[in-house]
Amino acid sequence: QVQLVESGGGLVQAGGSLRLSCVASGRTLSTYAMGWFRQAPGKEREFVGWSRFTWSGGTTYYADSVKGRFTIARDNAKNTVYLQMNSLKPEDTAVYYCAADHLNNGGSDLATYRYWGQGTQVTVSS
Repeated sequence: QVQLVESGGGLVQAGGSLRLSCVASGRTLSTYAMGWFRQAPGKEREFVGWSRFTWSGGTTYYADSVKGRFTIARDNAKNTVYLQMNSLKPEDTAVYYCAADHLNNGGSDLATYRYWGQGTQVTVSS
């Protein structure tokens, strides 16, 4: 079993930055695909980005809405995945979730991911 715990959310003004962390316990995440998703009030959970494990260091993919502003990074020694969020906008306000796929398939489909964290709230004020 894998347990994921997100942290780092909070209230920030538009244009600001936050870094979310997702710490795993139970298994090493180094070979897992790791995804970030978010869910705004009254909306469905949506894809933000994901990181595929590769022996050369991994590859990342992002939703068009966050491309160029958000960055996913992995620290395998700490069994942690980060989501660096810059140039935040009010429409980025949501609960952010990390997810893990032990098969390293990843992608934007929520169903691909077996393990989920409890989420962390990000609020961007205008």
